[in-house]
Parts: sequence; structure tokens; C-alpha cells
Amino acid sequence: MTTALDPEAPGGGGLLSRRGVAPVPRARTAPPDDVGAWGPVDTPAGPFRLVPVRLERDLRLVAAWMNDPAVAAFWGLAGPVGATADHLRAQLHGDGRSVPCLGVLSGVPMSYWEVYRADLDPLAGHYPALPHDTGLHLLIGGAADRGRGLGTALLRAVADLVLDNRPRCRRVVAEPDLRNTASVAAFLGAGFRLAAEVELPDKRAALMVRDRELRHLV
Repeated sequence: MTTALDPEAPGGGGLLSRRGVAPVPRARTAPPDDVGAWGPVDTPAGPFRLVPVRLERDLRLVAAWMNDPAVAAFWGLAGPVGATADHLRAQLHGDGRSVPCLGVLSGVPMSYWEVYRADLDPLAGHYPALPHDTGLHLLIGGAADRGRGLGTALLRAVADLVLDNRPRCRRVVAEPDLRNTASVAAFLGAGFRLAAEVELPDKRAALMVRDRELRHLV
């Protein structure tokens, strides 16, 4: 898999491709918390919020981002819009463990996020997961929004939103490609630490962790 070295690149936010740890649809066992009620939050770039995806409203925008070659290298969803639709439906009609969202900065959709229960995801088979660990996947959609420091600022903001709104969550995790040293640096700048190197189905990853008890120190 091709790896971008820019932490603000579409794949620079530590995402796994859908061939790795995509959510497995199951019967819904418990309703997710309302991620859409978490924001807005102030960031150095302006007010930001997560808005849960609505397929009829957001599919073509997300599919267009997925067809950016820099994004496709990580997500594997380039091509017909149906590939993106299937990926989103698996979450929207699954068991609620993963919430797909648009990242809206100053009123403009500019990124795509998945906020997911890492302890209930296949990722948990590759590291010592704790109950209620929350994982983040993301991409920054437009080239004009890349390379200007947004990745680190938004990662910190979203990690804080998770910890503020999920009191049982002790850690926020992510898994950028280990070769993507600039992306790892972006996570470090957002208050994450490098906890381990893990072998995943499609890459060797840096397990990045932001700990609740350390959040105000880093």
C-alpha cells in the first residue's frame, strides 16, 4: 500500500483501509452515544463539529473524496459511488460500534471521520485493548485543506471530544502506517504517544494512544 508522508494528507490521520478493520455488521445490541451532539468545539482553525453521515445527503461528497488518489491509496474505495455506499451502509446499518461523520470546519464539510469502539473491532485482536477504547479513522477531503496544520489541531479536538463525552473511555487510539513518520509526528503533536508497533492485515502500524489521565499534560 502506498503511504503518504504528509500528516495533513488524506491518509495522514492514522486510518486503516477498509480491507483492515472495517466494522462487521451485526444486530444492534445497544444504541451508540449521540456523536452528533458533541460539538461544536473551538479550534485554532475555527469552530469544528462532527456531523453523522446521512447517505442521501453526503454520499457523493464522500465518494468524491474517496476517488482522490491520495485517499484511495489508504481506503481502497476509488471507483463507482456504490463502493463508498456499501462502506457507509455497513456502519449505518450495523451494530452501532462505528459512527461515520463529516468533519465540518467553520460551516464547511472538509473531512471524513469514523469514531469507533476499538475494543469491539478486529483491531482489538492486535493490541491489549481496554474496555471502551475509542478509535479514530479520518481523511481530509480537499487538497487546499492539507499541509497547513489542520490535521494535528483537529486530531486533538476530536480526541478531546471523545474523552469529554465518553466517560468510560480511558484511551483514544489510532494506527497510522509505521512508515508514515510525518503522520506519527502529527499524532504526537496532538497529545498521543507511540505505544507499540503492531502487525495489521495490510500494514505494520504505529499504535498511537491518547490517555485520559495525561490529556492535560501533553
